[in-house]
Amino acid sequence: MSKSLIDLISILDLEPLEVNLFRGTSPKTSWQRVFGGQVIGQAMVAGCRTVENRLPHSLHCYFILPGDPQVPIIYQVERLRDGRSYTTRRVTAIQHGNAIFSLMMSFHDDEPTNFDHQDKMPDVPPPEALSAEEIVKQPFFKDMPDFIKRYYESDRPIELRPVELKRYFGQKIHDGRIHVWIKTAAKLPDDPALHMCALAYASDFSLLDAVMARYGRTLFDKRMMPASLDHAMWFHRPFRADEWLLYAQDSPSAQGGRGLTRGQIFKTDGTLVASVAQEGSVRERRDTPKG
Repeated sequence: MSKSLIDLISILDLEPLEVNLFRGTSPKTSWQRVFGGQVIGQAMVAGCRTVENRLPHSLHCYFILPGDPQVPIIYQVERLRDGRSYTTRRVTAIQHGNAIFSLMMSFHDDEPTNFDHQDKMPDVPPPEALSAEEIVKQPFFKDMPDFIKRYYESDRPIELRPVELKRYFGQKIHDGRIHVWIKTAAKLPDDPALHMCALAYASDFSLLDAVMARYGRTLFDKRMMPASLDHAMWFHRPFRADEWLLYAQDSPSAQGGRGLTRGQIFKTDGTLVASVAQEGSVRERRDTPKG
C-alpha cells in the first residue's frame, strides 16, 4: 500500500468521541492553514457515519475561518431530518472553540425515473498522454516552472494531470475553460461513500485556477492570496475516485475580489458523475508601506 493511500485514508478516518461528535487531524505539511478539501472530506465522513443505507447526493458549505493544521478539528453533526426519501445533516467543524467551517448534506434513496440526461464530456487528451513520462519528453519541459516539475516528482494523495499545461507559462485561456484529470494515487476500498468523500477532498484542489486562466496566471503566483469562500457539490452517478476522472472547469464571473468557478466531473467513458460550484477570494497581495 502506497504512502499516498495511507495518508488519504488516515485523513478521512475520523475518531468517534461521542454520539454525533468526531475528531480529525491534519497531515504533516508545510501549509500554514488546513487545505479546504480536507475539511470538506472529513465533514462528509462525519455526516455519513450518522446515516445508514443512503448516500449523499449534495452538499453546500462555507469556509468561515482558516484551519490550524497543528490542532485537531472537532466535527459536530446535527441530525436535522430523517425522512422517507431524504436525510439531512448539518456538520460544524470547530477549532479553539470557534466554528471554522459549516456543511449541509442531503442523502437520498436511489429511485427509478423517466428523466435521465447529461452534458457531453469535452474532447481532451487522455490522462495517459499527460503522464510524467510523456511530459518530460516535451520540448517545453526544460522551461517549465520549478513548482510544476516538483509536482511531477512528489507523492500526493491525489494525482492531478492538467491538460492545458502552457497556461503555466503565461498562456491565456480566453474562454476560461480548463481541464484536469484526477484520481486518488492508489486504490481505495470498495465503499461508495468513501469514494464520494475522496472526490470531495480532491474537488477543491484546482477549482479557483479557472479564474486565473483567463489572465495567463495561476494560483501558484506569489502575488495572489487565494482562498475558498464556499463550495457546493452534487453527486449524479456512481464512480470510483481511484479511477481517472476528468474535471472540466470554468469561471463565468470575477469581480470585487471574488471569483465564481464551476466544474463538471466525468468518467473516462463520458459519464457525468458530479458537478461543483465555488466562489473564492482572489485578492492580490498589497505591498506594505515602508515605515
